Amino acid sequence: MNHKTYKRSFGGVLPLLTATAIGFTVAASVAEQPESSPEHQSPAATKSVKERQADFLKLKFGMFIHFNLETYKGVQWVSGYHSPSDFNPGGKIDTDAWADAAASAGMKYGVLTAKHVSGFCLWDSKYTTYDVMNPDCPYKQDLVAQFIKSFKSRGLKVGLYYCWRHPGFKGEFKVLPPECDPATHSLKEQNEFQKKQVAELLEKYPDVFYTWNDSLDDKVMPADEILSYLRGVRPNIIASANWWDWGKKGTPYLDLAVKEMRHFPEGNTAPGETCWCLEQGWFWKEGASPKTAKQVVNLLTTVNSRNSNFLLNVGPNRQGKFEEASVKVLAEIGKPRDPNSTAGRPK
Repeated sequence: MNHKTYKRSFGGVLPLLTATAIGFTVAASVAEQPESSPEHQSPAATKSVKERQADFLKLKFGMFIHFNLETYKGVQWVSGYHSPSDFNPGGKIDTDAWADAAASAGMKYGVLTAKHVSGFCLWDSKYTTYDVMNPDCPYKQDLVAQFIKSFKSRGLKVGLYYCWRHPGFKGEFKVLPPECDPATHSLKEQNEFQKKQVAELLEKYPDVFYTWNDSLDDKVMPADEILSYLRGVRPNIIASANWWDWGKKGTPYLDLAVKEMRHFPEGNTAPGETCWCLEQGWFWKEGASPKTAKQVVNLLTTVNSRNSNFLLNVGPNRQGKFEEASVKVLAEIGKPRDPNSTAGRPK
């Protein structure tokens, strides 16, 4: 099927896609793997899960970047569908500045919210027009590609966040683009649509080493199903999933266990990642102030001591810029400390 049959202008008539129409097989995803992908060129070089987990834990420290329609609506979770015209930073976003700030702190990788609860996509997705290339969106640039280019140029690895629609979401939180509105599509249809979009990200951006899956757990689909699917698209990908149930956060589900604003227990052996906010909230909020460098280093020290990477969120403002106070804290975190102590210092 020509992918353009999926594209519909936002606000126009949206067809009810069936599971057959949006079905996607692992065999097809492998066949469409870009020639430039390292895994496509050297399938024998595929590492074991344990090797990938060990490589991940060596990174120690990364930057989470929450930036999407939520930034412009002034909320942490967007409800309903809003116009793509709202995504308007007023000019090209300086993703090089994001990468510079991450490098200054000693971070080794970054993760960008490619699609959050709004359902709005920061790349040109062939499955929806609810994205940055929508005719009504003033930006009209592939922000995912910009992010990857900037971070890669600084020697940093790149991951992408994708929010899955969990059965526990209230109806007001769409999560999916209008072409797969959950009000008119079954869980099976939603999952097939989302799998296609995640595969699209992995195929379109071969430098992505890591997928951060929000709200994906066994109530959405079994772990072996999604892992088999992801491996079919990219054999060496590593994936984490953030449980919907707060009581289960930190419990292994995919390759990595995720803790959100909480520490793993002492003696933790599950390869993990702990997420925290530098400011007060995942998305930018006017007037929010950052933690001190000392506070962040203390968190980092504890996180790393418990078999986990530290993913520190920094929220760009509506112009796509980090607040100056946050940039200064990040630079302070990266300054050399007492040469007799490397506590909290990524290696």
